[in-house]
Amino acid sequence: MNDTTHGIRIRPGSLADVPAIVDMLDSAVAWMNGRGNTEQWGTTPYSQKPGGVARVERYTTENVPYIAELGGTAVGALVLDSGPSPQMPIEPAEEPELYVRLLVSARRYAGLGIGAALLAHAAEETRRAGVELLRVDCWAGGGGELVAFYERNGFTRTDRFLSESWPGQVLARRVG
Repeated sequence: MNDTTHGIRIRPGSLADVPAIVDMLDSAVAWMNGRGNTEQWGTTPYSQKPGGVARVERYTTENVPYIAELGGTAVGALVLDSGPSPQMPIEPAEEPELYVRLLVSARRYAGLGIGAALLAHAAEETRRAGVELLRVDCWAGGGGELVAFYERNGFTRTDRFLSESWPGQVLARRVG
């Protein structure tokens, strides 16, 4: 895949990308904690969470991963699946769907549109698969910035949920 948007190249991901993805997740936890957000992903670096690295390995082998690159450097990751995580209290759609299971970008490249480019790629992959529904869930706490990000990228709020005390929002985007 050679999609480029604003110099961002998106390619299929693989097991070899696990260290870069884990580094992005660690930097996201540190960034959130630096802003006072300890509720979304906690305070433990993803690389040190029990099962964290194994989860990313599964994302790259059991799901459909994509990596955003700038100048050959991995700067973002997207993982698509056929439905929500079975660990989350979210019902599968009543129609075929693709589901964003992971979206992360390297914090040192924030503001360059990496997340938006990956979501546009997810929408295109959804169309290519002959599927009309793309969904995602995200943390709905704080000031709602993450929900607003997805809305700016064409998603509409559907269902709210709680996973223990973690407030979540499911969003959907029609791509057909």
